[in-house]
Amino acid sequence: MIRSLLYVPGNTPRFLEKAGQRGADAVIIDLEDAVPEAGKTAAREALAGSVPMVGGRVFVRVNMTERLFEDAAAAVRAGAEALYLPKVRGVDVLHDLDAHLTPLEGGRPSIAFVPLIEDAEGLFEARSIAKGPRVLGLSAGGEDLATSMGARPTAEVLRMPKLMIHYAAKAAGVLSFGMFRSTVDYTDPVAIRDAAREARDFGFDGASCIHPAVVPILNEGFAPTPEEVAWARRVVAANAAQAAAGRGAFTLDGKFIDAPIVTRAERLLSVTGRPSDV
Repeated sequence: MIRSLLYVPGNTPRFLEKAGQRGADAVIIDLEDAVPEAGKTAAREALAGSVPMVGGRVFVRVNMTERLFEDAAAAVRAGAEALYLPKVRGVDVLHDLDAHLTPLEGGRPSIAFVPLIEDAEGLFEARSIAKGPRVLGLSAGGEDLATSMGARPTAEVLRMPKLMIHYAAKAAGVLSFGMFRSTVDYTDPVAIRDAAREARDFGFDGASCIHPAVVPILNEGFAPTPEEVAWARRVVAANAAQAAAGRGAFTLDGKFIDAPIVTRAERLLSVTGRPSDV
């Protein structure tokens, strides 16, 4: 599971030193919006030390400017797992970046891509972007997306475009990151917890945040509850018994169970990493 992704500015060693201890499933070292232009080259050059210092699953958000290829190459050399690619408007840039990076990777695993869709043009290309090379998941840049439309980044404004990006990700079989709210407001833990649970109900896999206090909220919100895990185990066990008796549908706890519900239970157990406990 990648339930939580914590953004950390790539030019702040004191934050980077602690980033790997915050409990996030992935840390995103940001070379883009969090770093002023004057510091971008130094932040890129520091990746060689900052990626291994953070440890675990490390993604790098690069600049979608003339800096793109050099940022991406530095992330590859540093050992990052994935690139967060901002302001993606079409699939061509993914193919260009794939061709650029392949000769640089040698024997290391191919670095993955997480395109961020941040304007209306990218929104209508979401399906082709999701099917592009190396795509691990999709996300929406809520603040930029709203700004590009002349809108405010409220949950109501972001709901439809985020769902369009989410559906494109699910149709392509890749991860979908996000909630129906901006990541900038991190001061209301109750609202964030509710938003995380709502997003999980829609099938989102996790979400990013800019403050470590939000990490445990996301980890809880996007993880199956103990009650859900117990239910899934009962469903899978009952299905095995019923299948052995030649039945494909049955009732459990007074509720009808058939193939789609069994599949949902199996998937829930698979994301816990302990399906064999059934």
